[in-house]
Amino acid sequence: MIPVPEARQLILERCMPSRTEDVDLLAAIGMVLSSDVYSPIDTPPFDQSAVDGYAFSFSKWDQQSPLTIAGEVPAGHVVHEKMKAHQAVRIFTGAHVPADMDTVVMQEKVEVHGIELHIRDPQLVRGSNVRLKGSQTKAGSLALAKGHLLTPASISFLASLGIAIVQVYELPRVRIIVTGKELVPSGAKLKAGMIYESNSAGLTAALKMLGITPLSVEVIDDDEKAIMRAINRTIDADILILTGGASVGDYDFVPSALEKCGVQKVFHKVKQKPGKPFYFGVENQTLIFGLPGNPAAVLSCFYQYIRPVIERFGGQPSSLNLMLPLADAYKKKAGLTHFLKGKVEDSKVVILESQESYLMNSFAHANCLIELEEDKESYAAGDVVKVLMIN
Repeated sequence: MIPVPEARQLILERCMPSRTEDVDLLAAIGMVLSSDVYSPIDTPPFDQSAVDGYAFSFSKWDQQSPLTIAGEVPAGHVVHEKMKAHQAVRIFTGAHVPADMDTVVMQEKVEVHGIELHIRDPQLVRGSNVRLKGSQTKAGSLALAKGHLLTPASISFLASLGIAIVQVYELPRVRIIVTGKELVPSGAKLKAGMIYESNSAGLTAALKMLGITPLSVEVIDDDEKAIMRAINRTIDADILILTGGASVGDYDFVPSALEKCGVQKVFHKVKQKPGKPFYFGVENQTLIFGLPGNPAAVLSCFYQYIRPVIERFGGQPSSLNLMLPLADAYKKKAGLTHFLKGKVEDSKVVILESQESYLMNSFAHANCLIELEEDKESYAAGDVVKVLMIN
């Protein structure tokens, strides 16, 4: 049995370099750029009005005489005629400022009498209310650098440059195997001695939050040969997650099935609660995680070990870890690292009730996992602890 820090290190050092792929811009949300992106155009692509108002040449205006309104420029329209020094045009936000005009006065700061425009803005200076061509981004300049996490705002930014395809780090391919004779799918009639299978639902949902849909999800009886067949069907994934059958009981066949399938065991059992029977192995390029069957242990192990692997595959920043004070005192036995379901409230972290590994009612309300050190037994209210945010 190994300590938690060693387990983390052994897993992460076996993550392979990430692959890259070209994807449609809208499909890239939450992904990370694997190469620099340069702007193909100036933005704005022309001198653009920032307001609804009137465009004119400030440098040719005597700042006393009224101007003559000679036309109108809605967004999407371009005036090709050469304008005279005393002329102005009605213009709207986002519209192209005529080539021989350099200033826009807001419509709230003028008086209009027929076609005469009287400017009533003593603060107006040359260039007011004009977004100059390339003032945001110059053609050929770096728009977003390699390693940038694509957010809705950055997707919008790249779309404004006319970019439709981006190169990103490819997310890992994941398969799930759930073992257990007692498992019944949701919606089926629950017979005596049976329980509803929920681990695949929890893992699939957690993966989808990371932008991944599992390639396959299988539910298998506690039968070694059946588990071996399932492993051989799914060993092509980057990550294979098995739940249940990971301990040393009479019906815990996952470790032996993995060994008979040629998987190289890296470790089996970690000094932690929940999830002590946690298994990790490799087969060629596939990372294999054998998780306990209790649902809270499954999700705890996922967030602590598997999510960081997915983040590394995708070139993403690591999940947020905080150091926060405990709201209340807590005691535990030495010898195991504890992962407790918690909730961050008012700059403190609250340890929720129902911490047993089979209980999901408190997990449903948790927004974090609290990590308590292996050798420490007593925590006072206000003691600062490590907190992993999970949503």
